[in-house]
Amino acid sequence: MTEPIELNYVLHLLPAGRIPFRRWRWELWHGSQMLAAGWRLSVLHAQRALRGHAVRYAHRLHGLHPLRPDAGRGPDAGHGPDAGHGPDTAWGGQTVAVDWGDLRVLLTPRALLEPPGRWLPAT
Repeated sequence: MTEPIELNYVLHLLPAGRIPFRRWRWELWHGSQMLAAGWRLSVLHAQRALRGHAVRYAHRLHGLHPLRPDAGRGPDAGHGPDAGHGPDTAWGGQTVAVDWGDLRVLLTPRALLEPPGRWLPAT
């Protein structure tokens, strides 16, 4: 297994607006570079999007192309980022390890890396 690649993520519920349903905003970061961002209708779908983009980025860093990147999307799958983990659960702001073959990606919440009080509300 290679050294784990450490990426950061942001995952939060968007405020209610003109759209009558809840949306979860997600962002994937590598240091100060944003790799991907988007929104999904549920937190579990947003987590799947984060994992998928993280795995593709890790493969790209090693000069590889993942074969069937969506093959491991369920508890019965034999390989992939979701293999053997059972039903999805919310991460709850925790660091998550994603394994795909010999590659490992550590997803850490970006809020844990920033010093407290950096984002103070405007007065």
